[in-house]
Amino acid sequence: MQKIILSRTDNIGDVVLTLPMAGAIKKQIPDSQVFFIGKAYTKPIVESSIFIDKFFDRAEVLQEPDLLRSIGATAIVHVFPDKAIANLAKKLKIPHRIGTSHRVFHWLTCNHLPNIGRKNSHLHEAQLNLKLLASLKLKSDYELSEIADLYGMSRIAPLDVTLAKLIHSHKFNLILHPKSKGSAREWYLKNYDSLIKSLDTNTFECFITGTETEGEKIRQEMPMIFERAKDLTGQLSLSQLISFINACDGLVACSTGPLHIAAALGKKAIGLFPPIRPMHPARWQAIGKKAQTLCIEKYCEDCRKNIECACIQSISPLQVKQALLVKINE
Repeated sequence: MQKIILSRTDNIGDVVLTLPMAGAIKKQIPDSQVFFIGKAYTKPIVESSIFIDKFFDRAEVLQEPDLLRSIGATAIVHVFPDKAIANLAKKLKIPHRIGTSHRVFHWLTCNHLPNIGRKNSHLHEAQLNLKLLASLKLKSDYELSEIADLYGMSRIAPLDVTLAKLIHSHKFNLILHPKSKGSAREWYLKNYDSLIKSLDTNTFECFITGTETEGEKIRQEMPMIFERAKDLTGQLSLSQLISFINACDGLVACSTGPLHIAAALGKKAIGLFPPIRPMHPARWQAIGKKAQTLCIEKYCEDCRKNIECACIQSISPLQVKQALLVKINE
């Protein structure tokens, strides 16, 4: 039996876009086992996929290597370069150790070095991840339309009773996730406020999500946004957020983890993106059967060194509203 480890030790959105690798492996090698090494806080994402057999916390395996040794892995794919994990995999003598040739330490720790560079690639992040499967002699070239079926995010925890009571059975339950912890170009809060105010309250039930810190910023900068949207910032664990997104109908956000979660769950996810590479939709758009991207069609480099982005602000609340109204009728 093939026992394959996927190592992706960075953030939520990146981890979501790595799950299709597990789906691709399982579809091609049904009797294989797929393990995942990640940061502890991403565990709920990984464990929601039916294609992952077990999650390992990065910190724990580095402290107790026997945890990894015990599974008898036949291969490890370093989806995100991690020198400590790469050194451990070599020390454990995992037979097939796969890592991009674009990291010097992989030359010392891996025995499969695919020439996959991400910086200037025209491919999507999920497609670049899947390219690494070529070293396992598996199909590695996928169209975006094929990837939506490979997440396997159907192992979802039941929604808490208190949260379930917030869901309106006769309305379109819409999550707005305005912040990104600074990882993306953000649509202004005033745009979200205008969007919410433009939506018919008989049709839409709106919720604002984010961390407690993000919630504090929103309450300071745009308190009126909560006049017609329920404030859930700082109130949801990642597991609860996944369950809540799964219970809702749609989500609007910039390039953030929750956007990718919503798309993977088959929700009507609308992503707001700038055209600047490599933050542009071609690299980071949400992939899902009901996902949609809004982005101005132009070449632009103006905000490369400035988080203020005129291009993403040029997406109007009316455009987002119109996209939502189309989504309702899909």
